[in-house]
Amino acid sequence: MTTIEIQIEEKNKILKGLEKAYEKLLEFKKTQNSELMVLRDNKIVKIKPE
Repeated sequence: MTTIEIQIEEKNKILKGLEKAYEKLLEFKKTQNSELMVLRDNKIVKIKPE
């Protein structure tokens, strides 16, 4: 494997990990019935995780 292939593989692993962390965050927010804070149009907005 070349270094470029290794970097691509590591990048894919990191992205999959971030997606999994986001899914867990949404599950946690749903179980706790708490709001999720996101950034929309440079403003912080609180939304219900539905």
